[in-house]
Parts: sequence; structure tokens; C-alpha cells
Amino acid sequence: MTETAKPLGIETTPIPGFLRIDLTVHGDNRGWFKENWQREKMVALGLPDFGPVQNNISFNDEVGVTRGIHAEPWDKFVSVATGRVFGAWVDLREGPSFGAVYTCEIDPSVAVYVPRGVGNAYQTLEPNTAYTYLVNDHWSPDAQYTFLNLADETAAVPWPIPLEEAIQSDKDRGHPRFKDVTPFPAPVARGRRVLVTGANGQLGRELMHRLPEAGYTATGVDLPEVDISDTRAMEEWDWSSYDVIVNAAAWTNVDGAETPEGRRLSWRANATGPANLARAAAAHGLTLVHISSEYTFDGTAEVHTEDEDPSPLGVYGQSKAGGDAAVAGVPQHYLVRTSWVVGDGKNFVKTMASLAERGVAPKVVADQTGRLTFTADLAAGIIHLLSTGADYGTYNLSGEGPVVSWADVAKRVYELTGHDPQAVTPITTEEYFAGQDVAPRPLISTLDLSKIEATGFIPADSMERLEAYVATLG
Repeated sequence: MTETAKPLGIETTPIPGFLRIDLTVHGDNRGWFKENWQREKMVALGLPDFGPVQNNISFNDEVGVTRGIHAEPWDKFVSVATGRVFGAWVDLREGPSFGAVYTCEIDPSVAVYVPRGVGNAYQTLEPNTAYTYLVNDHWSPDAQYTFLNLADETAAVPWPIPLEEAIQSDKDRGHPRFKDVTPFPAPVARGRRVLVTGANGQLGRELMHRLPEAGYTATGVDLPEVDISDTRAMEEWDWSSYDVIVNAAAWTNVDGAETPEGRRLSWRANATGPANLARAAAAHGLTLVHISSEYTFDGTAEVHTEDEDPSPLGVYGQSKAGGDAAVAGVPQHYLVRTSWVVGDGKNFVKTMASLAERGVAPKVVADQTGRLTFTADLAAGIIHLLSTGADYGTYNLSGEGPVVSWADVAKRVYELTGHDPQAVTPITTEEYFAGQDVAPRPLISTLDLSKIEATGFIPADSMERLEAYVATLG
């Protein structure tokens, strides 16, 4: 074989997502060489970065061997190592392209990318043909398959060798005709299959509500059914169903983390769990979104930037910093640091509203300052990062607006609920916890939001959010 001048190229076809690839084959008197799969070059040309995990070869002795039509729940990159085939593909996915047909010959200079749910078949045109394909999931007898008869009149594949003369299996001869085929479920757009851990928490519930509205398919998991700190369980988890992991799971009992048992549980949830997810994300090419906390800092800086070194005061902050370090090693990650979260569930605002209604005059710390973060803004910011393809890395994300103290928030809640804000007595953190064995708290929780705002996401004013939130508590 002499040197071919055909450059590497990709062509679209009548089947959405199905691509034909022209490969460059270098030949001389010894034979030939080709780069059959070169990730960097092919992704640059537009081929999906589909993450193959297995390579299969089907060797065929004779001309006329005919196999198919099989639609499977994984993507395939098909080529031949030796010989030549007539390939035929039928879109068996539900939707407007159901039934679309594409055919072409494949020799060593041609490959095709077959999306999951597209029926695949071929007929050998030369003896000793080695048909090879990369797939991005492992074969399973429990997976969903869709089959179509090779002789189906609706698809009307123009087989070069009549089927009555071809070599087929009895099983392939028995596949249903088009009218009896159950369409393969419509595919979810790549990049939009999200696993939410900690789905029963304040942020988790908000994400499970907002992700589908933004066009994502969200699967929520939480304890006790799924424990992300269980290393073996995470290693055995089927990650092929997801493109993104949003880790909203955490141990948040700041004071409880200071006890011997709490220390173990805090590190297990906040460091071991994220490390397990980080390994899975790196191994399977997933995007990992991880929620961090301003408790990773000692609270001495007037405002915390993304590049500030960790300086946690207590076990909770230390465990969160450990998880952050693991996540930072994932090629595709968003580490979202937040503070003072308020959402659907037990929170400071609800507690103050309840105290006001019961006529309690509380003492509230006035030397811890920051901004509230409502889960509506936190979830929206996460979705913004994912949807816009913002640069990977660390982003601070809290509410916007004035920097306030917990006492300021409490006074405002009393005022919004029709009670006297003077019932709230401001005190120092030292006075509040005098004589108690509690975890140290950072006094300044204010986060610099300039980085995420530069991506086009501007969080709402937290005090305006507070007013609207309190109105829903009546």
C-alpha cells in the first residue's frame, strides 16, 4: 500500500450524532500504519470525548458474514483492522429521526462513531476481516438492547450480498420488523446527566428542583441508601450514567465535630467522601462540583478570596479543607465555597422567626460578620458554571449586598415578622459561648465574589432575599 494523501476528517450524516471519520493511512512496501483512535486530534475535530473503556474485535473468516441490527446503551467507535465491510446503521432512538438509515463501506481508512441507541450492522466484503470497536461501557446482560431484523422492509438496507446468500445467525434472523420495535429511549444530552449527593439537604433539594428546569437530568442520592464515604461502594458504582457529580453531602455539626466520634464522622463525610468522588470523577472523565465552606479559613482576613491558603480553626473546617484538597486534583472540577446557607430546612432565619413569635428576647453574636447565601442563588450559580462552561477551579459564591452580623440578621427577622428588633441583644462570640465547650468560629465570613461575577453570574442581594424568604414563613 502506498502513502495516502487523505487527511483526518469528520463528516456528519442523516443520523443525528452519527459521524463518519476519514483516517490517514500511511503505507509502504511493508504494509501500512494508522492512528486508529487519537483522542486529542479527534475531539478537536468535533468527535465526542466519549471515554472508551473496552476494545472489542470481531473476526470474520468469509465474505458475506452479516451481523446486526443491534442498538446498545453505549457509544461505539467502529473501524476495521483488516479487510472491508459494508456497514449499515438505523436510528432506533425515539424521536423525529427514528428510522433514519445510513450506509457506507469501511476499510482501514474509514471509521464511524455510533451513538447509543443507533442500530449497528455490517456485512463482510473480504475474507479475514477484523471488525473492531471501542465502547464506553462494559457489556452487561441486564442492559437495555433494541434489535431490528436485517431484512426489514422499512429500513430497506441495500445489502451488496443478498441476505439469502449471506452467513447469518439464527438469532439475527429472528429479530423483529420495524413495526414491532420498541424505540430506544431518547438520549439525554451528554454533559447533562447529574448525580446529586446529599439530595435531602437544603441545597440538595434546591438542586433537584432547579436542575430539571435548566434542562438537566438529575438523580439524587443520600444516606442511608448511598454513602459516599464507603470507598468500595464508590469504586463499584456505575458511573457511566452520569456526566456531572454535584456533592452537596456534608457533616455540618460544627460543635459535634470536636468530639472523638464527631471527628471521625466529620472526616469521613467531609474528606473521605469527596476523595472517593474525586477518584471516580478523574477516572471516568466526569465534572465534579463540590461545596466548600468559609470555615476552611480562620476569619482574620477582611474578605476571603479564592486563592487564600486554608487556615481552619476547628475539626469541621479541617475536614472540609481535606475534602477540598482532594477535589482540587480532579481535571474537571468546580470547588464552590459558600457561607451562611439558608434554604428549605432548619436554619437560623427560621429559628429567629420562631423565637420572635414566642416572645423570646435572644442574645445573638454581633462580631461574626458575612453574608447570607440562599440556596436559590447557590443552586443557580452552580448551574451557571456548568451551563456556560466556565473555567474549572474554585469560585466563591454567597449572596451579594451589605456585610452584616448574625445580630443584624436577627434584628431584621424580628422587624419583618412585626416584632421589636430591640428584643435582640447583640453580644460577642466570647460572651455567647462563655463556659461552653464549643468549636471556634471564624469571625469574618465575607467572600470576594468578583471571580464568579466576572463569568456573568450576579447573586441577589442577600438582605432582599431575606425579606422575601421571611414572607413565606407566615
